[in-house]
Amino acid sequence: MVTAGGLSGEHMGADVKAQAAVGPAVGALLGLLALAGCSVGVPDPATPSVPPTATGLATPTITPGHDAAAVAARDMPFSAGGTLAAGVPAGISDDLKNAPGWTAVKENVAGESRYAKADGCLVAAKVRANQSPLVRADDRESTAALFTYLDPTILPTYLKTATLRWGGEPGKPGPVVEVLVLEEPGQSGAKSRAVMARVFGAAASSVYVSVSCPDAATLAGARAEVAARLVVLPPLN
Repeated sequence: MVTAGGLSGEHMGADVKAQAAVGPAVGALLGLLALAGCSVGVPDPATPSVPPTATGLATPTITPGHDAAAVAARDMPFSAGGTLAAGVPAGISDDLKNAPGWTAVKENVAGESRYAKADGCLVAAKVRANQSPLVRADDRESTAALFTYLDPTILPTYLKTATLRWGGEPGKPGPVVEVLVLEEPGQSGAKSRAVMARVFGAAASSVYVSVSCPDAATLAGARAEVAARLVVLPPLN
């Protein structure tokens, strides 16, 4: 895993000019996240001396009075990020590899998995710990800070709100987690792309999913399958 903040009158003119540049700015970030050759290169916001940490390697902790099961059973909007236990990262399932037409190209290597579909769509999903430098007042601001870290020209107004699955049983309705999305519609033969991300401030971790497809139609289909299959896994503690 809400409304975007409003703009004051004195900032309206500047924002209009910024919006006019949204195409190049979005292209710059999504170029960084491009999945050409089924690869994705996104720097870890942690300091260089701290290596990326896979979710599965985190040391389980118990927070007194914290009910992890109750948190996992409810939707996880940006405003609910503080209900997570401190320092226990979320994860991402690998169920996309079982969807028709999809194959796993890379499975949980340092917290990253990649998938390819017969129609040319490519997906990369990552989990990162040690994200404290990105943490802001709430998870929405923290997630916007992640996009800005990747490309300083990306403004929060370029980002949309969407949801992914938040635990639950496969194939059944369940809770959702809010994420921010940066979209780049394909033009003149260029691929259509979308990047979905969420920073969990309390857990000092982040998840993101990058989707790249030949056109808008295949991207829409891939995003629907990602939303159904790539479940964000709530922390167990």
